[in-house]
Parts: sequence; structure tokens; C-alpha cells
Amino acid sequence: MRCRHCGGTAFIPFLDLGRTPPSNSYLDAQALSRPEKLYPLVISTCTECWLTQTEDFADREEFFSDDYAYFSSFSKTWLDHAQAYVADMRTRFDLGPDSLVAEIAANDGYLLQYVKALGIPCYGVEPTHGTAEAARARGIDIVEKFFGRELGEKLAREGRQADLIAANNVLAHVPNINDFVTGFAALLKPAGVATFEFPHLYEMVRGNQFDTAYHEHYSYLSLLAVERIFRANGLTVFDVGTTPHHGGSLRIYACRSDVGAHQPTPAVETIRETERRAGMDHPAFYASLQANAEAVRDGFRSFLKEARAEGLKVAAYGAAAKGNTLLNFVGAGTDDIDFVVDRNPAKQGHYMPGSHIPIVGEDRLVSDQPDRVVILPWNIETEIRTQLSYINAWDGRFVTAVPNLKILS
Repeated sequence: MRCRHCGGTAFIPFLDLGRTPPSNSYLDAQALSRPEKLYPLVISTCTECWLTQTEDFADREEFFSDDYAYFSSFSKTWLDHAQAYVADMRTRFDLGPDSLVAEIAANDGYLLQYVKALGIPCYGVEPTHGTAEAARARGIDIVEKFFGRELGEKLAREGRQADLIAANNVLAHVPNINDFVTGFAALLKPAGVATFEFPHLYEMVRGNQFDTAYHEHYSYLSLLAVERIFRANGLTVFDVGTTPHHGGSLRIYACRSDVGAHQPTPAVETIRETERRAGMDHPAFYASLQANAEAVRDGFRSFLKEARAEGLKVAAYGAAAKGNTLLNFVGAGTDDIDFVVDRNPAKQGHYMPGSHIPIVGEDRLVSDQPDRVVILPWNIETEIRTQLSYINAWDGRFVTAVPNLKILS
């Protein structure tokens, strides 16, 4: 194994969740009778550049296929975040009808719809066909390709260099991170800005968020590692902020290194110092997550066993990738959880990979009235508890497993 950034070969173990199927590869009924593809979900940290990364066992097309089922617009919390981001960027960088905004990994147009509504020219890059079509249905121009240096240079030659490039929850999803970042340096206008949001490795470890590990997350990112990667590939980080989304994320602002149009803010050094104090440039920081993950696994197994013994009916909400990581690590199945509710019609009628638990609409929750509802996407717990507050009518209770087991009143 070689580091996907620096090429180094010195690694320390970070997390081993065993052999699991791809977390977003939902199954139809016919697939249940066929063998599933399982890949080791093993994550290590390079001690030369401190990039934490999966070992690669399959090409990216295996994880980002045409029927990729993650659609960003099904979370109101995330839509509100996207709308606020657009308003902030418009004001901060004086965007208007003469500007051009691009989004890499535009998904179903969840963010660019707000750019378009303001009359700011925009387009997206999105490699998965189903989400690209959903964005086009919103009137958004989509380039349906994987992004990297070659595409960034091609778009630049076509006069599509951008004043602002947004890249939310995609930097962790690319196998060739150097090629990907170089594409931004090519696609930015000289004074342009690229923003990247991604779950912060610091919060993943601190919050025991092991279930955010899955095969399509090739990298687990700190500012420490990202600054090195960007410097090597033509970008300079000049500002950074935090958001509460996905368990705690960073929003990094970068510009072209050859121009240096934006001066660094004190916030960059503040986050650097936070990471240094946590020891993110020393092996000890990376040693604790495995044991904490196993403790959650054992606790959730005990909860499911006790629920069966008491005759309780258990369902789950949110057919999220993190939920699949949890269920497969625990070894849960249809004997433990009757069904998973999800609002996304593209997932309904399918089955969770590995566990084979059926995915159904919300009407099933009302008709079956389960005693316990496990919230799998714990990062939007508040939104889900508000949406499903009616389970109180039959004395149903919510459950979360991460960062530790809680049965909520």
C-alpha cells in the first residue's frame, strides 16, 4: 500500500470494520438470492503526511454507479445549510450576473438551485446519472463526468473558469486526491475561490463516529493533511470555518497559489493549533477509535438481543450509508430490525446491503407502530425526531447507537 498523496509506505492502523458491501449499493429483490460483493473496510494513516485513508480494493465506479441512491435534497437541514451558504458566498465574494459558479459533485442540484434563483450563472459536475438527471430537471446545466485535472483544464479552455467553486462532501470521495485538487487550480479564475466542506477527522475520533467510514470515503481529513495536499497541487488555504453538519465539518477556502489573491485569516492558525494540541501529527491520536467502535458494536448487539427477549418490535429510520456501516459491523439483520424507513423513493422497495433489511416508506411506520425506532443518520437526529414525533402516541421511543447507545424519551 502506498499513500494516495505522498506515496509513502509507512502506515499505522486506524480502523478495521471487517468485510462489508459498498454502503450505497442497495439491493433489489432479485439480488437477495445472489452473492454480494464484500470488500475489507480497513483504514490506515500515513505517518509521512498524516493522510488517513482506506485500502483500495475496487474501482470508484463500483461505488459511484448510475443507480447511486444518495440524493441530497431529502434532508431539510442540509437544504437550509446550502441556501445559507449561497447567501453568504454571494455577499462575501460579490457574486452577481457577471459571475460564474461551479459545483463539483452537484448531486441533485440541492445547492445550485439557490444560485440559479439569484440569477447567478452556474453549472455542476456530477458523475452519477440518476442525481445528474434530477439536477437537470431543476434546469441546472450538468457535466456528467468524474472531475480531475483533465476535465478542469478542458472546462477552462472552454471559457468556463469559475469565480466560485463549491465542493461539499466530495474531497473525501476521490481515489486520486492529487489529480482532483489540481483540477480546481485549473478551473479557478485568477482571483477565484474554491470552498471544500468535509467531515473533520478530529471530530470523527473525538465523537466516536466510526460509522462515517465506508468504502466510498477514500480519505478522512484534517487541516494538517489538506494543507499539504493543496500546497503540492496549486492551491493555498486562506480561511477555514466549522459547521455542525455530518458530526462536525470543516469548510476550507482556497485560492490559486500562483496568484495569491486572498490573504490568510487567523482562523487557519486557530484550527492548526487545535489539531496540534489534539496530537494529530503523532501516532497516539489514531489509536483509540478501534476500541471505541467495538464498544458501540457490543452495546448495540446487547440492545437488540434484549429487545428480542422482551418481545419489542424494532424498526430503523434513514437508509443512510453510515447506517449500513453500523448494521454490518454489528451483524444485525431481519431478526433484529423489521424494516428501515426512508423518504427517498429511489431506496424504497430495496434492501439494505449486507443486512438485507427491507427499506419502506413512512406509512409502514404508522401502520406497524414499532416500540423502538433506531435513528441511523444520527447527524440529523433533531430533524428526524421532530418529523416522527407522532410515535409518542403509541409510546414508541427513539434510539441512537453512536457515539454511544441512548434510548431517548
